Amino acid sequence: MTPPPITLAHPWRWLKLGARDLARAPWPGLSHGLTLALFGALVFALLHDRFWALAGAFSGFLLVAPVLATGLYAVSRALERGEDSSAAHTMDVAMLAWWPRGAQARRLMRFGALLALAGTGWVLTSASFVTGFTPQRVDTPADFLRHVVLAEHGWAFEAWVLLGGALAAPVFASSAVAIPLLLDRPVRVLDAVLASWRVVLAAPGPMALWAFVVMALTALGMATLLLGLIVVVPLLAHASWHAYRDCVPPDEPASTPEA
Repeated sequence: MTPPPITLAHPWRWLKLGARDLARAPWPGLSHGLTLALFGALVFALLHDRFWALAGAFSGFLLVAPVLATGLYAVSRALERGEDSSAAHTMDVAMLAWWPRGAQARRLMRFGALLALAGTGWVLTSASFVTGFTPQRVDTPADFLRHVVLAEHGWAFEAWVLLGGALAAPVFASSAVAIPLLLDRPVRVLDAVLASWRVVLAAPGPMALWAFVVMALTALGMATLLLGLIVVVPLLAHASWHAYRDCVPPDEPASTPEA
């Protein structure tokens, strides 16, 4: 049976379902969000006077975040299956997904390594660009705002955004549904990436809207002194599971299983 096409209404549906999952099993998600918020605070404390690196680090977070949410995808799957929604059970489900074994662990580690490589590449590219194409020193957030974002002359900020978008777009297309797919089925990494690209190419408008929603909510979470990430991270993780469910039908073979 052919599933209904993905429309511009779907991203809002995914958020609604993600919020429902978070309300039903809050502790794994909130714990995960708090951990990432504390890690972000540590990064800020270490790099607060080197904003040329800090800007790349926080924007690179968007690239590696999907693999960090593996446990929360598993929680959404458990809720979907009607399993026990108690705090103890859902925490167990999340922990088992964060520490997979066998072939699944190898697949998730490979994809995670690819995302980490992309994130590291962006951090280095961003730092090199900001330091190389900005006449003044950029050491603090105020410097970045003054000399890059609000500069009266030049194109540094626009070029930095375009450069980030040029890297983020293919990474998003490669990972939009890949991690939930790798968690849910015994598929190869390459086939999970290709499946993700097929989803994006089949519904470019809705998936572009979804990418914008993810970036906007993440930026909002960061702008609230990182406190908003405590809720935003699990909300987007659970919503991403439902995006995968709508975009990759259960009866559609994604690839040949890999041992």
